[in-house]
Amino acid sequence: MSSPEEPPRDIQEVADLYRELTEVLEGSFGRRRPRWVRGEIQKVYEKSHLYLDLADAGSAPESRRPVLYAHAWVSQWAGLKRRLAHDGVALREGAVVNVYGYVDLYPPSGRLGFSVIDIDVASLLGDAARRRLELLARLRAAGLLEANGQRPAAAVPLHVGLVASPATEGYRDFVGQLERSGFAFRVLVAASAVQGEGAASQVAAAIANVAATGVDLVCVVRGGGSRQDLSTFDDEEVAQAIATCPVPVWTGIGHTGDEAVADLVAARHAITPTRLGEDLVAVVDAWHRQHVRAPAGLVVQASRAVLDEAGTYLGERRRTTVLAVRDRLRGEGRQLATARRRLVVGARHRLDAASVHVAGVRQLLAAYDPQRRLLQGWALVTRADGVIVRRRSDVGPGDPLAVRVSDGSISVRVIEGGGT
Repeated sequence: MSSPEEPPRDIQEVADLYRELTEVLEGSFGRRRPRWVRGEIQKVYEKSHLYLDLADAGSAPESRRPVLYAHAWVSQWAGLKRRLAHDGVALREGAVVNVYGYVDLYPPSGRLGFSVIDIDVASLLGDAARRRLELLARLRAAGLLEANGQRPAAAVPLHVGLVASPATEGYRDFVGQLERSGFAFRVLVAASAVQGEGAASQVAAAIANVAATGVDLVCVVRGGGSRQDLSTFDDEEVAQAIATCPVPVWTGIGHTGDEAVADLVAARHAITPTRLGEDLVAVVDAWHRQHVRAPAGLVVQASRAVLDEAGTYLGERRRTTVLAVRDRLRGEGRQLATARRRLVVGARHRLDAASVHVAGVRQLLAAYDPQRRLLQGWALVTRADGVIVRRRSDVGPGDPLAVRVSDGSISVRVIEGGGT
């Protein structure tokens, strides 16, 4: 609490203080008063917008160097990024850069920043990079940057001229992709050194020589290496050879930094020899898919349609045949059932008639049954040989006879009798 004797204090809200600071900064350092600032990039980060931490590049001690938090909003950064890429320049930590912009203040974090609206490319370049830019400018002025890309390309580039050093890994990586593709690539190798003194002249001569053989495409490959090792492909002689080549030239130079001048002049380029081989295989595969596999697929599809139609027809015929056979079998079954019934009835009639006949015969036989006669007092006389005695002449004196009566048989012998 202040005492009554103290004069009233002028107390500001934080927002009011920031408004005053913003007005002062806008008046002296704002967008109406942009300026150039030089600093060493300590940190670079891009996510739509560009963010740079710039440390003092003067003589201040390392531990006490002031840092400026710079940024380029996407509306500014998009154009700057295209220009840097066009000139082959990249923002890297440790590089000293001149940026043009104005101071701004972000009250929510209380952070003072610097809004970048331009970047001095020349300040980022060394002698080699500056010569590279000059070469690109000459090629662009002569209309050679796009010249090779306008060469008519073969629809199926299977005959390939390869400019490379056969003993290198880059050569093996590229050729390996073609060999594993299954397509009938024919590779004509124009061996050349790819680095060192005289390499640029060898590469340029190899491009011209292999193109003169009538190949569909010339590919120039080289594995990774340092910027100095890859300087062959920033050489004007190589660039001229590619630009004036009568067939399209594709490059696969394994650099991890900026694109080589040879890449920019070529009709197409890849980041590695392996990737270049994959791209070439993809072009042939796309043609093969469109002109071979797709028509073959249509033939297969049409054949399947015909087979499906034939299958449907056969199915209908099979069903018709099955139904016809089933109806015929049912008809024949009915006829067989009728015949069976007729046979059963006929057999029964026959059996009944036979039964009546058998009964009559049985009755007749019963009437003539010898046993019945024996019961009536009749006797049956047989000789020893079983022959029935019907007449006196059938026996003679002394012949043994068997007399069968109703309850058994009596043995007798003839005492007298016989004769004619």
